Amino acid sequence: MTDHWFDDAAGPVVRPYAMTRGRTRSSAPPEQLDLIALVIADEPQEAGPGAADGIEEELLPDHSLVPEHLDIVRLCRRSTLSVAELAAELDLPVGVVRVLIGDLLEAELVRVTRPVPPAELPDESILREVINGLRAL
Repeated sequence: MTDHWFDDAAGPVVRPYAMTRGRTRSSAPPEQLDLIALVIADEPQEAGPGAADGIEEELLPDHSLVPEHLDIVRLCRRSTLSVAELAAELDLPVGVVRVLIGDLLEAELVRVTRPVPPAELPDESILREVINGLRAL
């Protein structure tokens, strides 16, 4: 008898479209959620007593959130992560992560910032002049 892969052996499998309720785009502007956009989740004002990190008590009453929303908030409370890093950490397609982050943006549970574009960074020659000026002191 050959080994067949049955649903019981597969474990819990949730299709990406189920996580996003069939949505393929976030309500946030596409340029706001590009791969290098940084996602920040602030610490809660007050964690409930006995709560490990307070996320479940804070977010579970909102039945519109899926467990992956909680994972994103939990990861971003530990450190600021880019959209690409979140997708890799959660092992989800980037498109799904963008939709989930858009939901969290609407719920005001996360903020998204953009790294400083290279064109706005100070010129290397200016930095060298500052260093030389400090050395001269």
